[in-house]
Amino acid sequence: MKELDLLKKDWQKSTNSFEQVSEIEIYKMIHKKSSSIVKWILIISILEVLLWTCLSFCFDSDGYLKNIQHSELISYFELLNYANYAVILIFIYSFYKRYKVISTIATTKQLMQDILKTRKTVQYYVWYNLGMLVFSLIVGFIIAFAYNPEMDAFKQQINSSAKIMAITIGVLSIFSIALFGLLWLFYRVLYGTLLRRLYTNYKELKKIDL
Repeated sequence: MKELDLLKKDWQKSTNSFEQVSEIEIYKMIHKKSSSIVKWILIISILEVLLWTCLSFCFDSDGYLKNIQHSELISYFELLNYANYAVILIFIYSFYKRYKVISTIATTKQLMQDILKTRKTVQYYVWYNLGMLVFSLIVGFIIAFAYNPEMDAFKQQINSSAKIMAITIGVLSIFSIALFGLLWLFYRVLYGTLLRRLYTNYKELKKIDL
């Protein structure tokens, strides 16, 4: 933002006619930076989907369900998977729309409003993915304990010992919290940095609009 700061200093020191020119230049710079940020949000979201899709091939859920003799659950998981991808594609399309709108916005107020809309959309997207992680972990634990025959001996130990049950719950909780924290940190670094820059642009626009 060094160029923006220099323009602002010149703007404050100059005459009224130059103030109008500087204001336009500052707006153009913020407009360009905001458009670039939203473009990166769109690119990262697409790359993220490709990453999770590639990782999903590493875990053969269909083979696992067949191995525990509950292949009837495959269709339910496929339906859930399709629904999840549909929601994510809707978010990606929303990012694309935000990028196209911001790229063509002509007024300061409109740009400010769309920056806020973009921030909210990204925040909803992040919380949706974190929520899906929690949901997937819960479903995975339930299936492992309820349907996997290899867990029968372990379930008997849990039922016969409150200590083993407490340790099991503690380990699963720590694992879930750690995985949630890693994904949250992943989003914090990727999207959080971009959103903070976008909000900085919003605050600069607010100063111009006053």
